[in-house]
Amino acid sequence: AYHGDSSACLIKDGQLLSAVEEERFKRIKHWAGFPAESIQYCLDEAGIQLNDIEHVAINTDPKANFLKKIGFSLKHRPDIRMIIDRVTNKKERSDVKDELKRGFPGQVFTGEVHYIEHHLAHLASSHLVSPFSDSVSVSVDGFGDFSSTAWGECNGTSINVKQRVYFPHSMGIFYQAITQFIGFPNYGDEYKVMGLAPFGKSTYLDNMREILISKQNGTFELNLDYFRHHNENVEYEWSGGSPVVGRLFNKTNMEKLFGIDERDKEVNLEQQHYDLAHSAQLMYEEVFFNMLNTLHTKYRKDELTLAGGCAMNSVANGKVYRSTPFKKMYIQSAAGDAGGAIGAAYIVVNKHEINNERFHMSHAYWGPSFNDDDHKKILNEQHENIKSEGCSVEYFESEDELCHNTAKAISEGLVIGWFQGRMEWGPRALGNRSILGDPRRADMKDILNLKIKRRESFRPFAPSILRERVIEWFEEESDVPFMMQVFQVLESKRHDIPAVTHIDGSGRLQTVSKETNQRYHKLISTFYDLTNVPILLNTSFNENEPVVCKPDEALNCFLRTKMDVLVLGNWFISRNK
Repeated sequence: AYHGDSSACLIKDGQLLSAVEEERFKRIKHWAGFPAESIQYCLDEAGIQLNDIEHVAINTDPKANFLKKIGFSLKHRPDIRMIIDRVTNKKERSDVKDELKRGFPGQVFTGEVHYIEHHLAHLASSHLVSPFSDSVSVSVDGFGDFSSTAWGECNGTSINVKQRVYFPHSMGIFYQAITQFIGFPNYGDEYKVMGLAPFGKSTYLDNMREILISKQNGTFELNLDYFRHHNENVEYEWSGGSPVVGRLFNKTNMEKLFGIDERDKEVNLEQQHYDLAHSAQLMYEEVFFNMLNTLHTKYRKDELTLAGGCAMNSVANGKVYRSTPFKKMYIQSAAGDAGGAIGAAYIVVNKHEINNERFHMSHAYWGPSFNDDDHKKILNEQHENIKSEGCSVEYFESEDELCHNTAKAISEGLVIGWFQGRMEWGPRALGNRSILGDPRRADMKDILNLKIKRRESFRPFAPSILRERVIEWFEEESDVPFMMQVFQVLESKRHDIPAVTHIDGSGRLQTVSKETNQRYHKLISTFYDLTNVPILLNTSFNENEPVVCKPDEALNCFLRTKMDVLVLGNWFISRNK
């Protein structure tokens, strides 16, 4: 709460029942504030009210690292407005019970509120839901509770935090500042730099080493000459809307270092911007892998659990096995701040010893679901709009028939909106709120961007692949259910799936197993039977908005774009040619 990607989850007897981000209800990307609608969904899903809740946990502790904060203020004498802003934020974050009173009138919360330090919540959000009993756990972020990075040695349900990197040094701030300098100012735009990086060269890598300094003990420092977040009152807006972060870098010094001007977002991208992105990604990886190699040497564990906003860097994650001695890795589907809800909750679960059986998050389907009667009601309400678009509506009783017709449409080059089951937890569409296409078509990226996504042409689309076929198509053999790692497509296969193979031969894959998503697995298997390719192009079901949550949002997106087919549960809506 009180930050971007506000979210809520509900746990009973140690088992996760539901988890969802507030943006899906508010329809504003990365919505920041108090997640009242997410809490309401969790209560409704369980059929309970607020007074049935015994514990509320939140992934921040305003009292954490207090002496570090005082020491920094005395040493650096930052802008007084910056201090006032931080004190105000601290006061806001101490009023959870008041927020619950305002958000749930008539219901009384009589339980206990637990404030869990930000990075401890991150570490818990990965290790405590991982398949590993022991791991080295690492949280790399922008900032939370005055630190940016933490790591610990985890044994069973014990998380022993061993090291932190404190404000003002942050790998997240480094990457975000470069993202802003390249001309992507919106909160969460870092993934665009990752998409841009393969088009560039390491022209500015030495310059990057002036900004971010890797240290022998596995930590790092920022050269603060190139930043302003530590001594100026940078604009931050986390209350009731889209998050806003002001300019983090020192414009004069940064432009002088790189020898180019900060790019205005309206100016076309040039090779120098590709090179900046490529160099920034390499710099991040250099520091990241130095950290991981140091930790493996120190703790001698082969299992790694990652969390924090920087754990969303799927390009770096995909190189962990090649660049470090770690042999197994787990990253949950909402590795960023949304995932802190789960981490904070499981800290409390373990504190009160109510975890009867350890929970492992093997899938991401924890959000709202709808049945075919819900879909039928929406279709009836929108009957005239559907008819005016020249659409036909069919209902398939048989799942085999539904998957066959859908797979056949995909194989014919049509674009499919696929709306099934419970909504995904985290930012990735993983086969329940997805737009699907044929990975064999070299023009599919252009078709999707023209018909629906209307986004930058350099951004790649992801391959969803049958778990049992990974080794036949990718250089790494691993389970990647949450689309958190980028692997190299086998060179011999790249020409077969050009729509999901990036310019550097990579793909951000999602492995799909029958056990965690039976219907999506069947659809891909059916496409495999038709084409001999066990892969579908998968992108999020949205159009410059948060991923669709409800069937009416899916239908509206279908009607206002040029999508060819919408599959709502067992309903098959297609545009007649």
